[in-house]
Amino acid sequence: MAKILTHPAAAAALLAALAVSAPATASAAPVNTSSTVTSCYGGAVTVSYGDAVEFGPYTTTSRCADINLRMVSGDAEFVWACVKFTRVGECNYWTKVGRSWKTIATDVKDGSTFTVPLGVDLEGSSARVQIAF
Repeated sequence: MAKILTHPAAAAALLAALAVSAPATASAAPVNTSSTVTSCYGGAVTVSYGDAVEFGPYTTTSRCADINLRMVSGDAEFVWACVKFTRVGECNYWTKVGRSWKTIATDVKDGSTFTVPLGVDLEGSSARVQIAF
C-alpha cells in the first residue's frame, strides 16, 4: 500500500531528491512475473476425502483474497465444504462445490489460520479436492 505524504515540506524534499537521483537514460529490463509469482490457484493444495474429513490447519497468504475449493476427481457429484477459522472454532457456512472453483470464504485477512471440513453427496463416495488460499 502506498503512503501519501501530507506534510508539504516532506513532499517537496522527496520530489527534489527524486529529480536529482533519477537518471534520465536508465532503463530496466522487463520482469517476467509469470515465473516469479505463484497464482492463487497455482498454489492450491490437493487432498482426498476419506483420508480425513477435515483438512488443515492452513494459514492464508497474500496470494489469494478468498479461500477457494474445487473437486478434481472421485465418484462424488459434489462436496459440501466450509471454512472453520481457528479464532472462531465453528464453520462459517456450508457451500456446495462441484468441479469448478468456488469461493468458500471471502475477503479473508492474511495470516488467518483455518481448517476445511468436507462432506460428500452420498455415504461411501470419494472426492479429491484442491484448496486455494
